[in-house]
Amino acid sequence: MLRRWRDGDREPFAAMNADPEVMEHFPATLTRYESDALIDRIETRFDEYGFGLWALEVAETGQFIGFTGLSVPGFNAHFTPAVEVGWRLSRSSWGHGYATEAARRALAFAFDDVELAEVVSFTSHTNLRSQMVMKRIGMTNDPADNFDHPLLDEDHPLRPHVLWRMTAEHWRNGTR
Repeated sequence: MLRRWRDGDREPFAAMNADPEVMEHFPATLTRYESDALIDRIETRFDEYGFGLWALEVAETGQFIGFTGLSVPGFNAHFTPAVEVGWRLSRSSWGHGYATEAARRALAFAFDDVELAEVVSFTSHTNLRSQMVMKRIGMTNDPADNFDHPLLDEDHPLRPHVLWRMTAEHWRNGTR
């Protein structure tokens, strides 16, 4: 279930962001303060854009397991301005199809409600799990679109990124 954030999400979100395995494809783990500040920014973006990164919970149990949703990248690249679909899930929720299901719902919102023409997704070239989700949800990758993340140092091992795309036309023609 995709929903807005609650105060009760802060502790498990901070634990997730402090997990080195969850944050393997990010420059660093986050402190509790940084994690809380991220939730605050996410909630502000809902007011600014009318969409954002929803808290993700398992419908049957109500357990918070991460986030999935839409965001606007905060850097300049050959594909920006853009809207990105993204996710981050707790390690215990990997391999259950939650990221794929939630990303499809976020894409439905992007194309059917917000009426975007295109949505992108990107990750470090080493993040094969996320790339498999991108493929499963019907996104496509043209290697010519791949890029070096401008917010990472030139010698940073996570700087090389892959870019995946989906157009509204592709979505409407049966990718759901």
